[in-house]
Amino acid sequence: MGSMMSAREVLALAPVVPVLIVETLAEAEPLGRALVKGGLKALEVTLRTPVALDAIRAMSEIEGAVVGAGTLLTPADVKAAKAAGARFGVAPGCTETLLKAAKDEGLPLLPGAVTASEVMRLLELGLDVMKFFPAEQAGGAALLKAWSSPLPQVKFCPTGGISLANAPQYLELPNVLAVGGSWVAPKAAIKAGDWARIEELAREAAGLKRAA
Repeated sequence: MGSMMSAREVLALAPVVPVLIVETLAEAEPLGRALVKGGLKALEVTLRTPVALDAIRAMSEIEGAVVGAGTLLTPADVKAAKAAGARFGVAPGCTETLLKAAKDEGLPLLPGAVTASEVMRLLELGLDVMKFFPAEQAGGAALLKAWSSPLPQVKFCPTGGISLANAPQYLELPNVLAVGGSWVAPKAAIKAGDWARIEELAREAAGLKRAA
């Protein structure tokens, strides 16, 4: 267990945060190792499968890995994630209840926002680093570019529909710290145990340039 990092520090680790859906516990450790070896240290394990919390525990043992929990919806999720060793949390949106739970648990939170009003609300609550989700469906890089003028103090981690092909459009923006993506851990490669392929994809992603 390392020291507490802010959401901003977590996103500074690499230009891409892998968004992971871990189906079986056996794949958690080799998957995490391949990603970290490829240069992606911040790993988001979504709480969408029964083994997610155990996967967070297993991946937290990997040297160099900074493991977080994604799809946090309730205070119970936050509590369980923190107990499993998560060092940051990610939510698709945000409520004040969730924010309070994260604060109470001492879990840095990357809350989701998709409208200017949501961004302003989170700013009022003291947050200036947010997840922009679902990025491609909500207006993509063009929308974030438009926000950089009226909301220059906010930094984003766009997630949703991001690939190696369109990631550079986001990463060149001054208000984007990193992007979230699942393309670095394809389901087929995980199922086949092709960790070399995943390491290769991670290395490619880790090499992407960013402006922020």
